[in-house]
Amino acid sequence: MYYQNELEALKKSKRYRTREVVQPDILDFASNDYLGLSHIKELHDATCKTLSQMPLHSTKASLLVNGYHQIHKDFEEALCEANGFEEGVIVGSGFNANIALIEALVRRGDVLFMDEKYHASGVLATRLNGMNVKFFAHNDMQELEELLKTTEAKRKIVAVEGIYSMDGDLVSKEVFEICDAHDAILIMDEAHSSGVVGEHLMGVFDHYNVPIKPNYIKMGTLGKAYGSFGAFILASSHIIEYLINRAKPIIYATALSLYDTLLAHNALRYMQQNLLMLKGEIKKRQDIVYEELGIRVEGLIVPIVINDNEKVIEIRDALKGMGYAVGGIRQPTVERAIIRLIARLGVSCDDLRDVCRQVKLQA
Repeated sequence: MYYQNELEALKKSKRYRTREVVQPDILDFASNDYLGLSHIKELHDATCKTLSQMPLHSTKASLLVNGYHQIHKDFEEALCEANGFEEGVIVGSGFNANIALIEALVRRGDVLFMDEKYHASGVLATRLNGMNVKFFAHNDMQELEELLKTTEAKRKIVAVEGIYSMDGDLVSKEVFEICDAHDAILIMDEAHSSGVVGEHLMGVFDHYNVPIKPNYIKMGTLGKAYGSFGAFILASSHIIEYLINRAKPIIYATALSLYDTLLAHNALRYMQQNLLMLKGEIKKRQDIVYEELGIRVEGLIVPIVINDNEKVIEIRDALKGMGYAVGGIRQPTVERAIIRLIARLGVSCDDLRDVCRQVKLQA
């Protein structure tokens, strides 16, 4: 067989992966459905009702070839209004959004400065056209500033995450000031912070109360807190215009489905209409995590360090047998193997408390 040796090596190192069909009777503490919106049938019903009244139900083409619908435009405008940006564009996934941003923005003579724990999609994008990329230590703003001071790049582009997907920690507020001081374009991947933190739950720009500037770009996903699928990029009109003309995942891919776009727009409205309730529920879960595990979390990602690839799978499987789904994340995805527990709103506070106690006993 062509790749049998490689597969055997993965099994031996306890890094072998398989797909498992979701079991709806197991309590979900593994997915990124942070606000539990995937379980609110009213959002689905409202989306289907609107879509059923339209003359078509699919996008049929790319955004630039008869695939850009009023549904896309309305949602982009709603996102811009909610986040304070000039313009936006909808993309097929967060993975594609990172490819679009980094591959298109970093040109010859430019330098990309990327946090060492940036998402794999962004790291992959750095390898597509031989771009000049410098990684800096995770959340180390001093190292980032030193790198920016010494570069002779034509354009300086910085890529960080709002909340990091495995560590669950917030980006430092200093990144905004540093990028401004060095006239650097800032890419903020808000996949895990949009819908989770901030006065209006719009993410770290909202959380830090940072005024939006022309050098800021916000990317967010719709498959996490929004309970849908896809992604968005928000920026100045100038940068969005450039991306529409140069970013391959925007130009060559079929536009995001009308259902997913409508569902995400309904989710945004739900967040805005239920803001105080959602913030209160998030706070309750953060308090439970601290009470039971002694871990302070800014969002809803709870990383519990196990530091053993084999043991982390044993714990994950044992918890599954008790009726709890959690993430067992192994090296090399993370430096040290972790149980990744999501304190999501789709499960009760009592169940969260129970799973925290079981994790503590198993670990």
